[in-house]
Amino acid sequence: MSSYLSDNVPNRFACLGLGTNSPQSLTKRPAASLRDMPDWLSSEHSTGTSLMAAEFDGGVVIGADTRTTTGAYVANRVTDKLTRVTDRIYCCRSGSAADTQAIADVVTYHLEFHEIETGEPALVRSAAAVFKDICYNYRDQMSAGIIVAGWDSRHGGQVYSVPIGGMVVRQPVTIGGSGSTFIYGYVDSTFKPKMTREECEQFVLNGLTLALSRDGSSGGCVRLGTITKDGVDRRVVLHNELPKFYEG
Repeated sequence: MSSYLSDNVPNRFACLGLGTNSPQSLTKRPAASLRDMPDWLSSEHSTGTSLMAAEFDGGVVIGADTRTTTGAYVANRVTDKLTRVTDRIYCCRSGSAADTQAIADVVTYHLEFHEIETGEPALVRSAAAVFKDICYNYRDQMSAGIIVAGWDSRHGGQVYSVPIGGMVVRQPVTIGGSGSTFIYGYVDSTFKPKMTREECEQFVLNGLTLALSRDGSSGGCVRLGTITKDGVDRRVVLHNELPKFYEG
């Protein structure tokens, strides 16, 4: 068996510069040579990203690009960064993909128990508080910037920002991720309270399109979610369907 493998199977480790057919040689490499690996082999998956959420009259609109990077390498171009927490509460994730997925899973677990105990749907601000507690308690171990958005019968549509470090603040519109730095001016000049659903969806789509056209860590498609008392309506806007803006 070993003779057949060594004679007939291509060296899958040649691209790493191992110079051998044996996978065991991975453990025998000098430490210095591991540091010479390209960053896409050693960096963690990061949702270096463009996120946006805004309140409108009757609910909220959330959106995100779909690019996940490992260093300078695009590891996934159709990532779903809009993660369900409850039926009417979603979070938008930026930072370390592993950290944010784990945090979202833990919050979902806690809120499911909370809904069983109370017999009613969780409040959006309760979800934001749980996200805040976890992000604050593990602020030195995890890299996670979260936007929590949703609708509940008590306060209607709400958007909460939970940046890296574990602060929480409610805002009528918030942006996050590496692409957000390019669109503060657009958001400040364009957002208005009590927008219609259609106006808010176009506002979020335009903002994310501008962000991913300038930010190298953002790209791919745009995923949108509209959350109202009736639930969540999600759609994907492909790259060739995005609005066109000046790119000089």
